[in-house]
Amino acid sequence: MRGAPPGYPEKEAPTSGRGGDSRRLTVKEEVDRLDRYLAKELGMSRSRIAALIREGQVSVDGRAAKKSEGLKSGQRVEVHVPPPEPAEATPEDIPVDVVYEDEALLVVNKAAGMVVHPAPGHPDGTLVNALLFHVKDLSGIGGRLRPGIVHRLDRDTSGLMVVAKGDQAHVALSNAIRRREVRRVYRAVAWGHLSESPTTVDAPIGRDPRDRKRMAVVEGGRRALTRFRTRERWRAAELLDVSLKTGRTHQIRVHLAHLGHPVVGDRVYGSAWWKGMSGQGRGWARELDHRAVRQLLHASDLGFRHPLTGEAMRFRAPLPGDFGAVVTWAREDAARGAVGRNGEAREGL
Repeated sequence: MRGAPPGYPEKEAPTSGRGGDSRRLTVKEEVDRLDRYLAKELGMSRSRIAALIREGQVSVDGRAAKKSEGLKSGQRVEVHVPPPEPAEATPEDIPVDVVYEDEALLVVNKAAGMVVHPAPGHPDGTLVNALLFHVKDLSGIGGRLRPGIVHRLDRDTSGLMVVAKGDQAHVALSNAIRRREVRRVYRAVAWGHLSESPTTVDAPIGRDPRDRKRMAVVEGGRRALTRFRTRERWRAAELLDVSLKTGRTHQIRVHLAHLGHPVVGDRVYGSAWWKGMSGQGRGWARELDHRAVRQLLHASDLGFRHPLTGEAMRFRAPLPGDFGAVVTWAREDAARGAVGRNGEAREGL
């Protein structure tokens, strides 16, 4: 490989296998701004580089990057460019559980296994495809792939979402989420037992420098705040109430894994947790893991003020069948005297 011109990095071979392209760069001389530097080096616009940085796709020496930061000789920069998304979503006649609807918005109860909007690997069959079929006019602020989408749930997370029909509602709801005025409470089953209840985790989240498809608690990440409260305590797991104060990608799952108590059924952040157990509880944990056919995470409560009228609105979605069956099994075990309970066991389930 030839040496790079002054101020430019030595280019290393692109990596592949994760979808999209990754470039690892080693800086040779001091640079004033990261975004300007990468735009010139990679042949992209500064706005595109800024978007990649916001999405956590750029790291400097393994930490989340900031677009205006300077670089010194010897620093290593990694840039991951996801594969292109389809141009727009198309309407599809897919059933969707609409909990509430008016002229400004609708609240849906998303099923586990449904992706929210088209993305690489999931060009169709999404919630957006379903909404485009059932709703005539959705807010265009989210673009052609995310019309009306104000916030998201992971594919294997079930539960409540608010969707904006018009741009005014979209802006108002987005601002309310940013100001932490939207109440979002989840039910989760997590491995092990929290040392304290309630527990608040205030730890920044960004792309995992070792695997760009995962998120992690990282220095320089975006602030993330989550509150956990034990509802029921079982042999080797707990049913939790989880309150989101911010809305980072995979936030609940990452924070629970950071605590050492990953979500049961989460194959990305903690599927093998129970395998480190020994003694009588190991068999119980193995059975729990077998019964959890997906990550046990459900958006159960959603509260906000109507973006047009100011009326206080609150919605609650009971646990879906697969999640409820696991809870029933664990409760029956608890009722046989294995462990006691902590919290109001049956309220709102």
